[in-house]
Amino acid sequence: MSRQIELKTDAQLAIMHKAGLILHQGLDAVVTAAQPGVTTAHLDQVFRSVLADNGATSNFLGYHGFPATICASVNDEVVHGIPGQRVLQDGDIISIDAGAVVDGWHSDSARTVIVGTPDPADTRLSAITQEAMWAGIAAFARAKHVGEIGNAIEDYVRAQPGEPLGILEDYVGHGIGSAMHQAPDVFNYRSGMRGPRVKAGMVLAIEPMLVRGDIATKTLADDWTVVTVDGSNASQWEHSVARHKEGIWVITAPDGGAANLARYGVTPVPIPQN
Repeated sequence: MSRQIELKTDAQLAIMHKAGLILHQGLDAVVTAAQPGVTTAHLDQVFRSVLADNGATSNFLGYHGFPATICASVNDEVVHGIPGQRVLQDGDIISIDAGAVVDGWHSDSARTVIVGTPDPADTRLSAITQEAMWAGIAAFARAKHVGEIGNAIEDYVRAQPGEPLGILEDYVGHGIGSAMHQAPDVFNYRSGMRGPRVKAGMVLAIEPMLVRGDIATKTLADDWTVVTVDGSNASQWEHSVARHKEGIWVITAPDGGAANLARYGVTPVPIPQN
């Protein structure tokens, strides 16, 4: 990974937003399709169809040999689950991570879905993970340094009552632009480092991953699927977020994140049109 941080022009950010909106549409379709009795391979086909219908391509398919357009990580699978013949069962919790590319510019987003009848503990896990993401995005709106995002995420998670959740440290967020994974790393916890200075043109994929148990993970024999060692369930939520001259805009959300950022006193600003 190049350690140079790529700063985008407003015109480039606008293309990334187009890719982000297609990705949002694709994830909507996958979430709707995630029902008991459906295979994870079917979810991948649903997403592929949305990309094809909108003239976008996948940044996951073929990435270091990855064989699908989405990662479908079920229950104790944290990230990088490969879609296949696994049949979703009532009560499964599944994280769907995907990306779209338009004219060479990338987007990346993830959601957690609970299939059928939810376990209340999984509902809580997903809700806290999702809100931790928004806490991090809100911090990015005001941050002087990237490390403030991880501080906000950990502070939110640790402040929640009830059973403590683990914040994965082996997998972090990242910069995104003309490639899917770029500098800087975006930690989901207090790293003790300020990180790079936040500048206009920066786009970050903010993606906390939380588990109901210990944060230790291992990679399965397929060299992709990451699972918790203790078998505890996991959740991942992610948005790609642009910081431009006038504010921030969540490029993978149709409203730029307005509805969810309002409770943090943050008003996203659309990407300026040249």
